[in-house]
Amino acid sequence: MRAQTDRSDKLVVTSTGTGDLSELKEALDDNKASFAYARVKYSNDKESIREKFILVVWIGPHCKVMRKAKISVHTADVKQVLRVYSVEVAARERDDLNEDTIVPRLRKAGGASYDGV
Repeated sequence: MRAQTDRSDKLVVTSTGTGDLSELKEALDDNKASFAYARVKYSNDKESIREKFILVVWIGPHCKVMRKAKISVHTADVKQVLRVYSVEVAARERDDLNEDTIVPRLRKAGGASYDGV
C-alpha cells in the first residue's frame, strides 16, 4: 500500500501491489512525499523464510519544501494506524530501498541473527 500527500493534508491510498521492493520503487514519484507499507521476504538459511513489514517514508528528491516540512506530522499519524512493522525506512532516493541494506536491519530488529551481527 502506498499513500501520498499532495496539496492538502489528507492522506489518500494511491496504489497497492503484490510485488517486491522493485515494484514499489517504480511506483514512487520524485516530486511527492509518500508512505509505503511493504512486506519483505528474506531467508536466514536455506530452510527458513521470514516475512516482515516495513514502513517507508518517501520524500522524493524534487519534493516541495513545505511538503518536506509537514511529513513528520503525517508520519506520526501514519504510525498510529500502521502499528505493526519491524523497521522504518527513510527513503530519499530509490537506492535507499535496496534489500541489501534493509534485510540486515530486519534481521537485527527480529533478534535472530545468523550472520554473527
